Amino acid sequence: MTLESLLQNPNALPTAPKVVDELISSFEDPDVAVEDIARKVSLDPVLAAKLLRLANSAYYHVSRRIGNVEDAVRMLGFVTVRTLVISSGLVGGFKTVPGLDLKRFWRYSLHAAVSAKWIAKKVGVNTDLAFTIGMMHAIGQLVVHAGMPAEAQELDKTVGPYEPGRLAAEQAAFGFQFSDVGAELATRWKFPDIFPDTIRDFPAPPAVPAPGRMAAVVHLAVWRARADELGLNAEDTAASLPLNVAAGLGLAPNELLEEMPSLSQLSAGLEELIH
Repeated sequence: MTLESLLQNPNALPTAPKVVDELISSFEDPDVAVEDIARKVSLDPVLAAKLLRLANSAYYHVSRRIGNVEDAVRMLGFVTVRTLVISSGLVGGFKTVPGLDLKRFWRYSLHAAVSAKWIAKKVGVNTDLAFTIGMMHAIGQLVVHAGMPAEAQELDKTVGPYEPGRLAAEQAAFGFQFSDVGAELATRWKFPDIFPDTIRDFPAPPAVPAPGRMAAVVHLAVWRARADELGLNAEDTAASLPLNVAAGLGLAPNELLEEMPSLSQLSAGLEELIH
C-alpha cells in the first residue's frame, strides 16, 4: 500500500469535531473571534465538559472554579484552550484501532507532549506549539494501524510501536514511516507548516537552527517518553540520550537526566485529556 492509498482509506482517518477544524484555521487568523470559538466549543457537550474538567485541574492552579467555556478562555487564555480542545478532539477521533492499546498510546503521546513543553521552555521555543505537536507526533501510527492492520500488526511482532527501530522498520516494509503519514495528515488538516515539518523531521532533526529547533525539541521529548514507556532504567535512559540533538539546543545531559521532572509530575492533572 502506498502512502496516498493509505490516506484515501476512510477507515484510516479520524473524525474530529467540526470546532477542531475551526481552531486549526485560527492559527493563521490573528483576528480570530475568541467569543465565537468559545460558543462553538460550548455546543459540543463532550468537548466542553472535558475542557472544564481540565481547566479546573491541579495542573492550571486557577484561583476560582471555572464554570463555562468563556471563563476558561478568559482565565487560561485562548492559546491554552485551543491546545486542550485540539488535543481532546484528536484523542476522541479514534475510537478503536486494531492492534493498538489506545490508552497506552495516548499516555505515551501525553508524556511526549509534556516533555516537549518542558524542553521548549528551557530553550525558548513556543511551549504551546511544542505541546500540541508532541501530542500529535505519532498520530501516523494510528493511521497505519487503522488503515493497514494486518501489515502493521505483523511488523509489531518484530519491532513494537514504541521501539527505537520502528521508523526504519516501517520504511523498509512499507516504503514510508508513520512520521510521513502524520506530516501528510497535518498538511491535509491545514495545520501551519511547523506542524507537518516538525512531525516529518523529528526522527532526524535538521541541523539548520531555526526550522530544526522544534523538531529537535520533539525528538528529545520522544526519547524521554519512549524511555519511560519501555521501562528503561536510569543507566539505559542515559545511554540512549541523543547527545548531539541535546547539544544542538544548548542542553547539557544533566538537564535532561537530572533536572527534568518525572513524567508523572509533568502530566499531573492532565490525565483527563486522554480519557
